[in-house]
Amino acid sequence: MTDLTPVTFTATDLDALAGHEGRVAVIVTPEGKLEQSARRVNRLTKGAIQRFVDSAAFEKVKAGQVTTFDWPVGLAAESLDVICLARNHSVEDARKAGAALGKLRGGKAALLAADGARRVAEIVFGLVMRDYDFSAHKTDAEVKDTGVLVMCSKPEDAEEAAGPLMAIADGTFMTRDLVNEPANVLTTTEFANRLTDMKDLGLEVEVLEEADLERLGMRTLLSVGQGSDSPSKVVVMQWKGGAKDAAPLALVGKGVVFDTGGISLKPAAGMEDMTMDMGGAGVVAGTMRALAKRKAKANVVGLVGLVENMPSGNATRPGDVVTSMKGDTVEIINTDAEGRLVLCDVMWYAQERFEPAGMIDLATLTGAIIIGLGHENAGVFSNNDDFCNAFLKAADKEHEGAWRMPLGKAYDDLLKSRIADMKNIGGRPAGSVTAAQFLQRFVKAETPWIHLDIAGVASVKSATALAPAGATGWGVMALSRLVADSYETE
Repeated sequence: MTDLTPVTFTATDLDALAGHEGRVAVIVTPEGKLEQSARRVNRLTKGAIQRFVDSAAFEKVKAGQVTTFDWPVGLAAESLDVICLARNHSVEDARKAGAALGKLRGGKAALLAADGARRVAEIVFGLVMRDYDFSAHKTDAEVKDTGVLVMCSKPEDAEEAAGPLMAIADGTFMTRDLVNEPANVLTTTEFANRLTDMKDLGLEVEVLEEADLERLGMRTLLSVGQGSDSPSKVVVMQWKGGAKDAAPLALVGKGVVFDTGGISLKPAAGMEDMTMDMGGAGVVAGTMRALAKRKAKANVVGLVGLVENMPSGNATRPGDVVTSMKGDTVEIINTDAEGRLVLCDVMWYAQERFEPAGMIDLATLTGAIIIGLGHENAGVFSNNDDFCNAFLKAADKEHEGAWRMPLGKAYDDLLKSRIADMKNIGGRPAGSVTAAQFLQRFVKAETPWIHLDIAGVASVKSATALAPAGATGWGVMALSRLVADSYETE
């Protein structure tokens, strides 16, 4: 797994600024006031920072932005980074500033003089989140150096505040690694093994194999993977940090490690991106890791259905009818609408076994959600306003885009089948909505439920605020926030 940037917190030492090699970062306010370390560096560089602050160029600098001076006179450092940050800065600006530093770091040892900053831990969080690089398969990848030294007035407090944030970053890195991995590496077996390894964090982990799934009646899930040589599995992860008898929050993830579309074969162009079709399971895994590492005082169960959708002589055909664990029959119109077949069985199992206080499923489910919302927001569908609003509030706090979408009987009627209880698709109109309607048929009336279609946000072609291009880890921050705000006990 990709390691987090090593961060060391220490008391401010002005004498250390001149001799630090690599990068040195200091803070100035939008009004042009220099913090203590910035004043020392300004003297060492013969007034370079003050000249910059007094220039017309500084008027265009926004909060959270970083300006770099290479090979500064008077310093041993290769680069001097000047961070524009108000003394009453927001969490967003702090993370933005940190992310700018993380993007610039390039593996070089860095010294961040954060004196004057109110949210040192948030700056560090932004830095670590953006300083991610998936290089597991690059033969010339360089080993990173000793990391980042953070100087501040109260290093013990900053380190304590950073602890839970680093747990979230660690979980996010796991999600990114899983989503970035090629399918020949991240098989269903390898995925299950990586989740089993999290027993060391205090999670209870069990793997249900194909024979177990057959006994349980998870035939819609099994139908997706029956054309592949990789065995289908369901992995159950339990974190029991809350009250003994408190019902858990259930997180359910689609884990299609590669999706060819099956017999309804996808076009060749772009099929290589289907290594990310296990993104929902990746978010569930990363969230469970984050909760365990920060010792969340809540009960949460994560369940992921791991399959591979391949064409073969044994693959499910369009027109086949399969029976779900619930007992409903499904006419398979399109084998490329497979994620809902995986989720419906795992969702029903989660409710039958755990009787959860709420259930959230996550999946890279439909291309239609990308047409509707682009890559800025995940689609949010729910049967419970209070539950949905709590999640939307958590996502907004963490600046992870999420937008509520509709549900309704007219959409549900599009799933009617002539020969079975339902079809697995409802046609081209409102494709993301009919997919959610399919899933809602497997939600018990008493279960608060949210469906998150993350097809547009799980992996992107351009860098985001806290991630380079590729897997984003979207959802780990929002779900961890939801647990903290709504499910943790004192």
